[in-house]
Amino acid sequence: MLEINLENKIALVTGVTSGIGAGIAKILAKAGCHVAGCGKTEENNATVKAFILSVQEYKKTAFYKSVDITSEEKIDLFVKDVVREFGRIDIVVSNAGVNVFKGAETCSEEDWLYNLNVNLASHWHLAKSCKLWLEKNQGVFQIMTSNHAYSSIPGCFPYNVTKTALTGLVRALAIEWGPKIRVVGIAPGFVETPGNDKWFESFSDATVERQRTIDLHPAGKLGTVEEIGCWSAFLASDFASFATGTTYLIDGGRSALMQDI
Repeated sequence: MLEINLENKIALVTGVTSGIGAGIAKILAKAGCHVAGCGKTEENNATVKAFILSVQEYKKTAFYKSVDITSEEKIDLFVKDVVREFGRIDIVVSNAGVNVFKGAETCSEEDWLYNLNVNLASHWHLAKSCKLWLEKNQGVFQIMTSNHAYSSIPGCFPYNVTKTALTGLVRALAIEWGPKIRVVGIAPGFVETPGNDKWFESFSDATVERQRTIDLHPAGKLGTVEEIGCWSAFLASDFASFATGTTYLIDGGRSALMQDI
């Protein structure tokens, strides 16, 4: 049986303390990676301990730092810390981001700039900081975007704008940095995360809204963070060596519907 083997690769993953980032870290460790993670959470938080244990479960080394990803300087320092700890970087998953849902008319300049810094500029800054190390090892840079890059709903501005822009960043970096570095994007749809739980809870009946949403998916379910982690591991492996410059939409078939039914 063919297996994804990333044994002793060094993976750097941002936003590892919850949601998709936590799922990716766990699956990459299961595939053989040592994982360096960061988030805005302080080191003594329970979610950080959970990340570390999820990696150690597979007898791999976990490394964590609290990092403000809106600061290019702090991103650069974190990358240097990772190299100091492991000596190399093979895989980068630029996952961290925030949901800023304001609407085009009601969005303030402050909200706009903040979301651009977190959801767009931080990925570019991380890519630049990791470029030298990825070149040395024919590495992979992955960018986590969203199904909102392809279709959206009212009131999700500027989040949907930044996520759309990330597909352009994937293409631009792949063109400029290939063939030494592969650059791919992953665009998850509805995935079981605390963020999506908050979305459902904003409705008068969260259970009804959750089921209504599930019914709009031909897959008959919402995604899991582990499923997105498996896509990350596959795209980081030699099985995906011809994949670059492309963003993969993983949405359970939600976008296949011409209209809601």
